[in-house]
Amino acid sequence: MSGITTHVLDTSRGRPASGVPVVLEIRSEDGWRELARATTDDDGRVRQFLPPGSSLIGGTYRLMFRTETYFAAHEVEGFYPQISIVFEVRDGAQHYHVPLLLSPFGYSTYRGS
Repeated sequence: MSGITTHVLDTSRGRPASGVPVVLEIRSEDGWRELARATTDDDGRVRQFLPPGSSLIGGTYRLMFRTETYFAAHEVEGFYPQISIVFEVRDGAQHYHVPLLLSPFGYSTYRGS
């Protein structure tokens, strides 16, 4: 399992949000650098961004959720076409789970386990 995972739940439907494109990036001196791309599975999860055996380094990371793709697939007019969650990795040996609770007109997140 990767050191960074996510789970997207559509609170307006009471279901996992499958089919959400997600980009994982790390901030460098030159700006943001893409590390991986994935799409949430049928359970709304990205279980692995980085190749097995990869280790995280300390730094600032960003998950970019392309919610417009998800809402369009469900014929819903959403307010947020994308959602960006920026967080700090201080200990690369830890697991970082970053859930997203999503609805067409709001969202929230927290550090999961």
